[in-house]
Amino acid sequence: MATSNVEESAATILVSCKQTRFHIESPNYQELDIEGLNITVTSGGKPGAKAKGKSKAEGLEILSSATLRLKAGTSYALIGRNGTGKSTILKAVAEKLIPGIPLKTRISLLQQTSSRPVNSPEDTTGPANSSMPSNSAGDISVLEAVVDRATAKNEIQNEINILSAAVDSSVNAYAPLRALRHVQHERMKKELFELDKDARLRSGTRGMAARKALLAFEKKIAESADRIAQTDEEIDDATLKEETQAAADLLLELQSQLEPNKLAEVETKARSILAGLGFPASNLVKPVSSLSGGWKMRTNLAGVLLSPADILILDEPTNFLDLLGIIWLQRFLINLRETGPDPPTVVIVSHDRDFINTVCQELIILRDQTLTYFRGDLISYDTSVREKKLYLGRMRDAQEKQKAHIQQTIQQNIKQGKAAGDENKLRQAKSRQKKLDDRMGMERSAKGGRFKLNRDLAGFHLTARAEIDIPADEKAVSILLPAAPDLRFPGPLVSLEKVAFKYASSKKSAVTAPTVLEEIDLTIHAGDRVGVVGLNGCGKSTLIKLITETTKPTKGTVSRHPRLRLGYYSQHAVEELQALGYSEPDLTALTLLTRDVDGTLNEGEIRGLLGSLGLPGRTASDIPVTKLSGGQLVRLALAMLLWREPQLLVLDEITTHLDFHTVTALADALSYWNGAVLVVSHDRFMIRRVVEGEKDDVGSEDEDDETDEEEELRRRTVFLLKGGKMKVLDNGVKAFEESLEKRVSKLLAA
Repeated sequence: MATSNVEESAATILVSCKQTRFHIESPNYQELDIEGLNITVTSGGKPGAKAKGKSKAEGLEILSSATLRLKAGTSYALIGRNGTGKSTILKAVAEKLIPGIPLKTRISLLQQTSSRPVNSPEDTTGPANSSMPSNSAGDISVLEAVVDRATAKNEIQNEINILSAAVDSSVNAYAPLRALRHVQHERMKKELFELDKDARLRSGTRGMAARKALLAFEKKIAESADRIAQTDEEIDDATLKEETQAAADLLLELQSQLEPNKLAEVETKARSILAGLGFPASNLVKPVSSLSGGWKMRTNLAGVLLSPADILILDEPTNFLDLLGIIWLQRFLINLRETGPDPPTVVIVSHDRDFINTVCQELIILRDQTLTYFRGDLISYDTSVREKKLYLGRMRDAQEKQKAHIQQTIQQNIKQGKAAGDENKLRQAKSRQKKLDDRMGMERSAKGGRFKLNRDLAGFHLTARAEIDIPADEKAVSILLPAAPDLRFPGPLVSLEKVAFKYASSKKSAVTAPTVLEEIDLTIHAGDRVGVVGLNGCGKSTLIKLITETTKPTKGTVSRHPRLRLGYYSQHAVEELQALGYSEPDLTALTLLTRDVDGTLNEGEIRGLLGSLGLPGRTASDIPVTKLSGGQLVRLALAMLLWREPQLLVLDEITTHLDFHTVTALADALSYWNGAVLVVSHDRFMIRRVVEGEKDDVGSEDEDDETDEEEELRRRTVFLLKGGKMKVLDNGVKAFEESLEKRVSKLLAA
């Protein structure tokens, strides 16, 4: 199965790059330095198709002449807009589709939407992964799945079973030899897969060498097959004795790899990681197949973290984690970098700003099909970009004034020189014109020193200075929320008084169902900002069901304003839209919303709403729902709520499928929206910006007095839901974060 996946990737992800001409015997497997990297995603093709035979028009170009540079032991955050190809780049690295990545590099990948991770070298080689358990295995437990991914226990045990049965056989003297040859042949098939991929990806002299190695190995495979086909009569006694002993030696070697002490140590680490990710001890023996999608992703994450790796790649690892799990993962990755003897290089894609700022040391910015690097966190990066633009803008303005002055003196010198016949004046004008044409531009290098042509401006140029090029603003993410209409008479939008809830007890069970919520008091008025935080399983979903009236309380009263229109964004909204899209392959965002409004809005109004949320023109009308990214589906789900003009938005984990640019834009839009907002989220930035009213430190200093007055009237409250009870957090989400930091310290110390 893995073989086809990798072959499909090789066919649809086309990669080319510059290759080093030096042969490196012992490379640092934790580092990458790849120049001239081009990655294009095509709609498909035959496995083995070469990138140079494809035109750009036949696929989506992700990278063009980019440089991918990873330093050993450094933690990176890969940032870029939804749909720019971040996951594709990670997949190309993990599956070693990029020429120049050594085949022996161990790369562990947690995919955002995959049902299981890829652990190189075994998982990315295809056949080597065939004996490893998948989430569809009926009886394998969570703990067994995690341990197996780190140790290849099942694969080793399979070889042990084959050899053991043969060595212990007293019936057939040739059984050990047959078993040994079978095991060796299967291993050679896995190695052949790697060599074949290497030969297809490389070009030039190294490609020729790789193809020669492949041909030589194919001969060995053929010889191995012939040896398996030999009859007993064709095998001499010396060979029988030698290979029987080799089978016994290999069996002992494999058994030593699964010694109880070694496995016990791995199992202890696995239990610790699973506990940090929120698994109760009782759930470790549950079959993986019985878990929900979120818990399967956590199982995959545990397997990736436990596996030895040179490069660790995590695509949205905080999805489906509560704040305790997120903080634990932060500390785990930092400890891995600071305390490990040979820490892996880490590359992370995440929408969680706080997570990136805490864990990552450098940023890799994917923009305009190229990669740029920044040493520092997102806050420093935003500040640096603004300061650089301001500095370059002032420099260019100053030079424009200087150019105007020089041009004026040139005209004066020419006029005076011609009038008086003064050759010195004319030579002076010519010299100044040369300076104006040739030596105006950057005065300082990127490092701050004096600009030097032979050092700071590579290639052939007509001028001795680089022009002052002010980076263009990246097109802002567009999210505009339509205003909420006023209610005709005042009153709370939603009110919960002394509410309690517990599920009905089963008649067959003598155990009384526990109380999920008790003594809940909550009142939301127009314009309020309310945040609810808590660990998974604390009752947040039940609270939302009570507010949205999909569940009735066991005790207490829930009342709503008679004219209230409530918009509810479910944490499963994206998955529901994807399922709907697969059931109707031709369904587009425009078609779906047109069907949903049922004549209430005309097409122009529908397109206007979709456009205001970032789904303009052909994106809304031509692209099927199945082809929309996670971020685009979030926007579509919002459109399906906002056309009804709600006065209250209830948002349950809305940031899960968004990039951090869109999270920021959505948070800003919600901050200034005139309706009321209830946010349930593990994203600390979202709670601080929307509920607590935190401002962008580098943002605009000018605000309308009217807006300030509206902000002062807003009621802002963050609640902690714990043990079925809800209390106000006076210090907001920071207080909750600090309490979890202490719990994480105890978990890591255990």
